[in-house]
Amino acid sequence: MAKICVSLTGNTLEKNLEILGKYRKFIDVVELRVDFLEPNERLHIRRFPEMAGIPVILTIRRDIDGGKYQGGEASRITLFSMGLSFAEVDKRKNFAYIDIESDLNVPSLEEAARTFGTKIIRSVHNFQDMDFDLAKCIRELRRTGDEIAKVAVMPHSMEDVLRIYQAARETKDVKKILIGMGRFGESTRILADYLGSHLTYSSVSDESGLSLAAPGQLNPKELVELYRFKKINKNTKIFGIVGYPLTASSSPAFHNALFTQETKDAVYIPFPSDSLDSFLRLAEEINLEGASVTVPYKEAIIPHLSNRSERVDYIGACNTIVRSAKGWMGYNTDGLGFSDALLRFTGLKSLRGKRITIIGAGGAARAVAAEIFRLKGRALILNRTVFRAKELAMRYGFSWGGFDHQGMDMMEHFSHIIIQTTSVGMEPNTDADPLEQYDFSGKEMVMDLIYKPAMTRLLCRAQKAGCQVANGTEMLLAQAKYQYNLFMRTALDTEVVTKNVRLEMG
Repeated sequence: MAKICVSLTGNTLEKNLEILGKYRKFIDVVELRVDFLEPNERLHIRRFPEMAGIPVILTIRRDIDGGKYQGGEASRITLFSMGLSFAEVDKRKNFAYIDIESDLNVPSLEEAARTFGTKIIRSVHNFQDMDFDLAKCIRELRRTGDEIAKVAVMPHSMEDVLRIYQAARETKDVKKILIGMGRFGESTRILADYLGSHLTYSSVSDESGLSLAAPGQLNPKELVELYRFKKINKNTKIFGIVGYPLTASSSPAFHNALFTQETKDAVYIPFPSDSLDSFLRLAEEINLEGASVTVPYKEAIIPHLSNRSERVDYIGACNTIVRSAKGWMGYNTDGLGFSDALLRFTGLKSLRGKRITIIGAGGAARAVAAEIFRLKGRALILNRTVFRAKELAMRYGFSWGGFDHQGMDMMEHFSHIIIQTTSVGMEPNTDADPLEQYDFSGKEMVMDLIYKPAMTRLLCRAQKAGCQVANGTEMLLAQAKYQYNLFMRTALDTEVVTKNVRLEMG
């Protein structure tokens, strides 16, 4: 099973021990990043393994490899030697590993490491591109059979991520650490055991005041408690969410909490993807069991489905795919999730007699429009691209318009309920407001499907005017419950699920 290593980036040994104490129960190994230490602290690194009481990796990362060490190679080699000098027969007092870059050739250093049981990690770090044979690089790194090959690359696309998983499959027999850095590579850190990696690197969060050791590293607590890292094995079913840029999603917290509650051998992971085709090929590579589909792929996924539910055809969007013997089966749980949340928010049983404005004309808006029609409401659809608003409105005999004076005038007749379905105002662009030119009267009921932040600028403005407001959390929970049932081919008590999982999501 892959181990969790936390990279210690404090500027003193004492600070690093404090961080270790905080996360000890979550980790198996620590990496002492000597390059982060103050110069006088570096003189005492030999003592650290015994002080830590846990296996320690000795690393002095150069700035060209993403570290902070700017001295010459001679002084760096001296530091390495200092860390290994006076090595004890008792291995617990020695560094368990030493990380040596592939271009550092110091036979005496390597011999000293092997003499006292310190394993050699032979590493390559590439932040630029992946225009090389990754599997070949892994195989050629090790100089002896007991070394561990470490390759850390920066994927810049989902296609790059796919290459990492392919290289892992091609080097199953090689003892290695394989890492995809950055946001695209996050799944490789969570699925380290699946990749055959000896360990995954994590680091302390920004709130601790310490720098992250490498881009994309997760907090060890997050790895264990959110992503259930220590329960992942070769038989674990993999689910996820695909979208782009996918900067904010509570779906992993929801589904992983349910997997824990229901003791399922499964994990749910974010897959930010700039290419739907590359993601679907990755899904085949890792035998993905199912996925939530979000912006911008709810409509684009439909041609890739082998079969789909009637709701997908009716709404014209798909937000859930599940693997079947014949290929991907597509569903839409947004519609039912939205109507469950809307009726709870309004206290209504139908929308008969209600005039409603829908902001947006994308995949979420399609689900909203379909449910408003089913519930006997009448709607106006406003969108920046007016022809998309017209296309959606024509399906149900609704009105349509743009964000101009005419559109704002039309809203006066469709203002019982306002539903905001776009990503405008979502983290990190929280200052944006899709209806900044509209003045609320205070009588409107306003629902924004965004849930991060909990109060968008739009909702804050509406609430200040006296409107009753709601964010997208209830819809998220409702549609995710339907998704979970599709993923697991089961049915759960929705009230129990909501109560228990909401606690896990905080």
